[in-house]
Amino acid sequence: MKNLIVVDHPLVQHKLTLMRNKDTGSKEFRNLVNEISTLLAYEATRDLPLENVQIETPVTEATGKVVSGLKQVVVPVLRTGLGLVDGMLSLLPAAKVGHIGIYRAEGTREVVDYYSKLPEDMPDREVYIVDAVLATGTTAIDAVNQIKAKSPKRIKFVCLLASPEGIEAFSKAHPDVTIITAAVDFGLVDNRYITPGIGDAGDRFFGTM
Repeated sequence: MKNLIVVDHPLVQHKLTLMRNKDTGSKEFRNLVNEISTLLAYEATRDLPLENVQIETPVTEATGKVVSGLKQVVVPVLRTGLGLVDGMLSLLPAAKVGHIGIYRAEGTREVVDYYSKLPEDMPDREVYIVDAVLATGTTAIDAVNQIKAKSPKRIKFVCLLASPEGIEAFSKAHPDVTIITAAVDFGLVDNRYITPGIGDAGDRFFGTM
């Protein structure tokens, strides 16, 4: 699938296995989410535009490359997307951070939008929407709809895990938005939870189990 990037680096897969383990406590879980999100950010930013600059090394003058003027914004989907923000910012320290609050109504596919705070200059920015998982795709699709209404230069969706069902639904709704994830799992249980998955990422991250 053209809009899907699975980051199968050995360190990502190693950390993902530790994160899946039900005996992993909240502190270690948070650390693993931060580490994996940094590695996902590395892949998500692989195609940032570059420009040549002249510099002087301790030895001689040289031509180097720096990231050109494209600005970034990281937008977590509350609340589980918050866990990926620090990892993203470790590679994009100058990025702004927006927030979108969405949840799926219990027992339905209907989404409820309860919060949105985004930078004013969205048309000047590349957007990285981050969330723990892409399960049914419902909230991710809604988040992209909200961001597209602000006319950013480009959008990418970064998550720890994705389901085939979520990828299919998301790609149908937004074929122009790239998904970056650490793994594609087997599918959904009760049309809601990814299996084998990581459980409720928000509860595990915040220790509210």
